[in-house]
Amino acid sequence: MKNATASGGVRVRLTGIRRVFPVLDDAGRARGGDASGVVALDGIDLDIAPGAFVALLGPSGCGKSTLLRLVAGLDRADAGAAVVEADGGPAGPGGARARAPIAYVFQDAHLLPWRSVLENAALPLELAGAPLEERRAAARDALAQVGLADAGDRYPAELSGGMRMRVSLARAMVTRPRLLLLDEPFAALDELTRSRLDDQLRALWAELGMTVLFVTHSITEAAYLAQRAVVLSARPARVVADRALALPDERTPALRTEPAFAREVRALHEALESGGA
Repeated sequence: MKNATASGGVRVRLTGIRRVFPVLDDAGRARGGDASGVVALDGIDLDIAPGAFVALLGPSGCGKSTLLRLVAGLDRADAGAAVVEADGGPAGPGGARARAPIAYVFQDAHLLPWRSVLENAALPLELAGAPLEERRAAARDALAQVGLADAGDRYPAELSGGMRMRVSLARAMVTRPRLLLLDEPFAALDELTRSRLDDQLRALWAELGMTVLFVTHSITEAAYLAQRAVVLSARPARVVADRALALPDERTPALRTEPAFAREVRALHEALESGGA
């Protein structure tokens, strides 16, 4: 396996992150500040190395998706800082440097039904103003990487759930992101399809070396995919465990039956229980 940590990923630093969602009155106005607000995240500190694959675990509603949105710059913390560091220093809103390419994959594929698979995969480059042939060529390459080289002329309604998610993954990869954020992308899929996509995702990470932050409710998926697993408590989310997974770099389906894998799954399960899951 290629040493992904020596590649083009970015560093992600979260320092003292606090996020409070206000409670609104009948007129839609926030009332009472923090005292009457819902504290989603409180005192989150994380330092993620360039090229790392990190899984985020925690009970439903604890703030995992909120944390991803903060890293992506789609939301702002009430306290603390979320910094994405490209080569040469921080990147992000208000910084002097351009923001490093970030891709976000959601639980739903969110494909445009009136566009072909190729056109869906090329959409980020189209929005960025890339020339037609350039974006089509990049989309074809991205589709080939996820095993859909022959599906470019098809439409979302003709695809299975697993194929639609692969198109979503190709669309994310078409910009060659240095940071890939995934919010339970395979949760709605059957176990066999999910396992195959896990392998495909890890192969893409090994080849391209971007930093990956992966939200999942599945302890076994976290252990199989990631180098490191961060476990959050029930809301307000705090880090209750930050564990480097003592597993080989090469992951194959057979790993799921080995004692070392079972030990890591058990340790993550215990951390979730200690955090109020």
